Amino acid sequence: MSLSLRPMLERLPAYVPGRSVPGAIKLASNETSYPPLPHVIERIAAVAAQANRYPDNGAAALTDALAQRLGVRRDQVRVGGGSVALCTQLVQAVADADDEIVFAWRSFEAYPIITAVSGASAIQVPLVEHVHDLAGMAERITGKTRLLFVCNPNNPTGTAVGREALVRFLRAVPPDVVVALDEAYREFVADPDVPDGLTLLAEFPNLVVLRTFSKAYGLAGLRVGYAIAADPAITAALAQTQVPFSISTVAQAAALASLEPAAQAQMVERVREVGAERARVRDALLRLGYAVPPSQANFVWLPLGAATLAWAARCEEHKVVVRAFADSGVRVTIGNPTENDAFLAAAEALAPAG
Repeated sequence: MSLSLRPMLERLPAYVPGRSVPGAIKLASNETSYPPLPHVIERIAAVAAQANRYPDNGAAALTDALAQRLGVRRDQVRVGGGSVALCTQLVQAVADADDEIVFAWRSFEAYPIITAVSGASAIQVPLVEHVHDLAGMAERITGKTRLLFVCNPNNPTGTAVGREALVRFLRAVPPDVVVALDEAYREFVADPDVPDGLTLLAEFPNLVVLRTFSKAYGLAGLRVGYAIAADPAITAALAQTQVPFSISTVAQAAALASLEPAAQAQMVERVREVGAERARVRDALLRLGYAVPPSQANFVWLPLGAATLAWAARCEEHKVVVRAFADSGVRVTIGNPTENDAFLAAAEALAPAG
């Protein structure tokens, strides 16, 4: 007798993480090549001795620290197990079967998965020149729309939308429809025209901003992110849909340590170095004949179309692992200078003719 499982599981796309290959440089998962800062590691080791106790389910100390740092009320902040967990909780909070969730495509690979699991319908709006088509997304809003995801900067293309376009879009969204501004890569933004989502909360009560400690802070392995909502009803809903004790004691302590002034200064310097390398890598790729849109994240995008999988496989032969999206393109994480040099050597060997 076969088990009775949900039929939708047969159609559910699988999340494909970046691969690790022994002996090769991994530039496939948008991780920072820097480890956590030394004092953060010390805090992790110290708090690990308390692992026999459950973590604080509400992450009170971290919530307070974030609220103070960001200049918002405590009830506007909710901590989660990485921003992707908060995306999942948000979908669970707003969408039932037969509802609709709108997002750009291609964008963060988890969006269609968590939408399908909820039973809602995914409305995917194609990018235009690798950038969100916000006008097109607004046009797809119906009476069934419950949530829109805007990944800014976008994963995997690294492109970002500016303030004017984003504000125009937010004003077009009905006030009862939630907009999730996914800013997982916010710390890497260098273009002053790309708005800080927090500056938009006062005007748009239906807006929630999602961020993470995984990228710039180097805590990807600990899984801790946070949401800042204009309306505390959103963070209350996130609390209701959170898996109990999902943010470990170690993750909370590491995030708290990462918010200390000395850590912030070092994080900013690391981000500056990533930005400089990002510019160097993109410039080199452009000289080699690749089309590479401007990136505001810690990665670059090579739109290789039908050649994507073959190009990525050949890159791996050069001992560099990148993230391939079949028939679309390759996303390459910005590593340290040595790693980036190895990638550029492979890219040169595989450069388009002419």
